[in-house]
Amino acid sequence: MAINKFVTAILNGNPITLYGDGTQTRDFTFVSDIVDANLKAAVSGTPGSVFNIGGGSRITVNDLIREMEQQCQKDAKIVLESEQKGDTRDTLADNRKARESLGWTPKITVHEGIKQYLRWVRKG
Repeated sequence: MAINKFVTAILNGNPITLYGDGTQTRDFTFVSDIVDANLKAAVSGTPGSVFNIGGGSRITVNDLIREMEQQCQKDAKIVLESEQKGDTRDTLADNRKARESLGWTPKITVHEGIKQYLRWVRKG
């Protein structure tokens, strides 16, 4: 959701509301990696098993926005707000079980994911 909101705001010249200082980290997962994990679980997973599917790497929100600015070739307009109560400081998926049980690994990096997302948005 953040990638869609941020890219749309940058492309349209609208502000991005950033809660906190942007040093919080997130682990993003590209949709094709999620689909791949689900297909592998359907054919080789133990019925009823639960897997944590995620990209397995973190990026700060500031670095994410900088990556989007570079790929969009436009500067983001940032509006800083205080941290939101209850917001998680850092996220990182522990996808070891999916790697070991399913032979699954994420293939799309944040850089490549944004590139593919922008290609899709610009077609639309």
